[in-house]
Amino acid sequence: MTSVVLTARDLARRSQAAAGAKDRETWLGLFADDAVVEDPIGPSPLCPGGAGHHGAEAIAGFYDTVIGQVEAMRFVIERSYLCGDEVADVGAIHLTMPGGHTVEVHGVFTYRSDGAGRLAALRAYWEFDSVMGAQSR
Repeated sequence: MTSVVLTARDLARRSQAAAGAKDRETWLGLFADDAVVEDPIGPSPLCPGGAGHHGAEAIAGFYDTVIGQVEAMRFVIERSYLCGDEVADVGAIHLTMPGGHTVEVHGVFTYRSDGAGRLAALRAYWEFDSVMGAQSR
């Protein structure tokens, strides 16, 4: 009996579904112990140092302070490019924030598999200042 190894796209869809369902344990369980989350990439109020969230404890902290604070989250993927152990998804994340206001985060969201069925990296290319500026209008 052969086991089926999940592609990076499979892992991306599971990550997106778990985040959208607010299923913390499933979302965290997708990541390898030494994984990294950079969302967004570079310095922002979500990661002032810009180096991302490395390892299980830091990724759990990211979930609790970012994903866990959102009332609802829905991914709309317009295009997806699978190459080797990585996938780049182009689209938007539709967020409902506390208090009911909504935010759309358009970007490129990349996921890298560790080759053994877990996520080694989740990296998100989106412009924090543009999104937050649009939110305040």
